[in-house]
Amino acid sequence: MKPNLSVLLTMRIASLNINGIRAGARKGFFTWLNNSKVDVICLQEIKAHEDQLDPEIFRPKGWHVYFNPAQRKGYSGVAIYTRLQPDNIILGLGENFTDFDNEGRYLQIDFNNLSIASIYLPSGSSSAERQNIKYAVMDKLTPRLNSMFEDKRDYILCGDWNIAHKNIDLKNWRSNQKNSGFLPEERAWLDLIFDKQGWVDAFRVLNQQEHQYTWWSNRGQAWANNTGWRIDYHIISPGLIDKLSGADIYKDERFSDHAPLTLDYQIKL
Repeated sequence: MKPNLSVLLTMRIASLNINGIRAGARKGFFTWLNNSKVDVICLQEIKAHEDQLDPEIFRPKGWHVYFNPAQRKGYSGVAIYTRLQPDNIILGLGENFTDFDNEGRYLQIDFNNLSIASIYLPSGSSSAERQNIKYAVMDKLTPRLNSMFEDKRDYILCGDWNIAHKNIDLKNWRSNQKNSGFLPEERAWLDLIFDKQGWVDAFRVLNQQEHQYTWWSNRGQAWANNTGWRIDYHIISPGLIDKLSGADIYKDERFSDHAPLTLDYQIKL
């Protein structure tokens, strides 16, 4: 019989749409990361290929680093930085997700029975065409998320989902009901994911307060007035609910138009 070598760890897992990893580096992101107690951070919108990144800056000591960039340089892409070496890495969602994967929108690392993913859903704000692409991705994700939910693994799906779920999740909800990111169809899809499939909005398990935002427009005085949206999530398997022990939105520094969303998990690895 093999000995039980699993140990209970507090894993601090963060998610951040960095809106350009090179820009984030110039704004002090890696200084913060190296001084933080974060164990894993999932980044979205890195906007770079690895051959454009100086390893001395973008592969800091003590971190295992994985990139899944978009084919198009300077656009989209995701990455994961982890202090713990994973057992397995999965780039993209594969079959039926060609366009999504070409834009570098999914990256997963596995530890035993736990999977942590960086996921970046399209925005539909730039055009009706992009909104239709967003709807198509949502339609394809519905059965995929259901099959993931039923495969008995624990999942932490971190990322910019580009949808605010409820009125409490954005400052000006009344005036945004016809805007991408708060459309009835988008919100109903999150209802389906949470209420029908059984996925969990981890942040709201721990924090039900108002004015908890993760993104602020660069227009006007959105940041100064805290006129924000909560569009970044940790969407988790229900088996992880009782593993949650803390949640934070870091706003002491700005590395992006988004803020790092960090949750603590008591996880046995």
